Amino acid sequence: MLLTSTLIACANRGTVVLLPEKDGKPTAVVVKENDRETVLDKPYAAVRQTPFGARPFMSTPEEVATKFGAALASQPQRAVSFTLYFVEGKDEFADESKRVVESIFSEIAKRPVPDVIVIGHTDAVGSDQINDALARQRAEAVRAELIRRGVAPENIQASGRGKREPLVPTPDGVAEPRNRRVEIFVR
Repeated sequence: MLLTSTLIACANRGTVVLLPEKDGKPTAVVVKENDRETVLDKPYAAVRQTPFGARPFMSTPEEVATKFGAALASQPQRAVSFTLYFVEGKDEFADESKRVVESIFSEIAKRPVPDVIVIGHTDAVGSDQINDALARQRAEAVRAELIRRGVAPENIQASGRGKREPLVPTPDGVAEPRNRRVEIFVR
């Protein structure tokens, strides 16, 4: 059975059910038994192990609640992501990002032991060395603000990716405000 981070499957006594994503994005899972594969690519598509091999069927929300309700209720909350944008060449928030900060703290407060990942990025202006340092500086500035506002330091990981993972691909030397960002994942 192959599971990705964007999908949830419930398994019980040889049954696998593909659950819908909260955001409605399509997902899929491939269930393998010996040399036979069954692709589940619609919400509530399912496969059950029988004495005659795997048999696909369509489950329902009610059936999932009955069979898997306790397991689903015990799952941790899904990760939530936020993006903060920065002024060019600085670790200072752009105006629109200042309003997002409160949402981040609200989400962190909902979790008994939050796990926060902070990843800094830059646009393609400047050298790799300068952008790596700036991306790390931006991530550390966000981490410091989280700590200042009460998040335990051991619950926050910060890193910088420089210009390696642009949100908007551009040639070297091109300033793109959407690439000057910090991504925050709250788990």
